[in-house]
Amino acid sequence: METNQIFPQGQQLPNEWFTGNAFLTPLVAKDKNNQFSVGCVTFLPNARTVWHTHPKGQVLIVIEGNGFYQEKGKLAQPITKGDVVNIPENTEHWHGATATHKMVHIAITNYEEDVQVTWLQPVLNEDYQKVNEK
Repeated sequence: METNQIFPQGQQLPNEWFTGNAFLTPLVAKDKNNQFSVGCVTFLPNARTVWHTHPKGQVLIVIEGNGFYQEKGKLAQPITKGDVVNIPENTEHWHGATATHKMVHIAITNYEEDVQVTWLQPVLNEDYQKVNEK
């Protein structure tokens, strides 16, 4: 088990927004100086977000492991340590670990007023399995 993680694993995220075991360590909260939040998200193998959008976009910086990022209507892209994903505003997408490796990323999420995310439907298990077979 790796013990050289940069940030602690944090608190488990809700099953309504994540499939599998995903955890969040908040790093920066929205305040009078910042119109964004920053968090470290750990996805254990098989964990992923549900489909969702961000009204003002999001940036992911992968700091450990292997995972996937997929925009609606496009092929899933593998992501790994050192990758930066710039997600455009209102783009339906999901991201998470592979079936066999955990993935940790820093998420920088912008706000539009008090909204930073709109959660949608889960990624179907069959679709996730197909992504992992490639």
